[in-house]
Amino acid sequence: QVQLVESGGGLVQPGGSLRLSCAASTSLFSIYTMGWYRQAPGKQRELVAAISRGGSTNYLDSVKDRFTISRDNGKNTVVLQMNSLKPEDTAVYFCNAQHTLVPEINFWGQGTQVTVSS
Repeated sequence: QVQLVESGGGLVQPGGSLRLSCAASTSLFSIYTMGWYRQAPGKQRELVAAISRGGSTNYLDSVKDRFTISRDNGKNTVVLQMNSLKPEDTAVYFCNAQHTLVPEINFWGQGTQVTVSS
């Protein structure tokens, strides 16, 4: 079992920035692909950004050039830096850990609210 604890959400004005962090309780952090998902009211959960054990990244088209995902395997953390935030980025953001070799093994954090509003 891996516990994921997110932090860093909140209320920000359009154009502002937020930094989400996710801390994982596992000594095997490096074997997981880490991702950030989001879910807005009435919408399906969607993948925002992911980073592999080797550091390869992929992003939702609408956040490319604004969001950056990074990981620190020594500290068991993954960070999502969000810049130039837009109202449509408003959602609950979830951290996810997916086992590299057994994708069925994955864990979720409790979620953190991000609200972009003036």
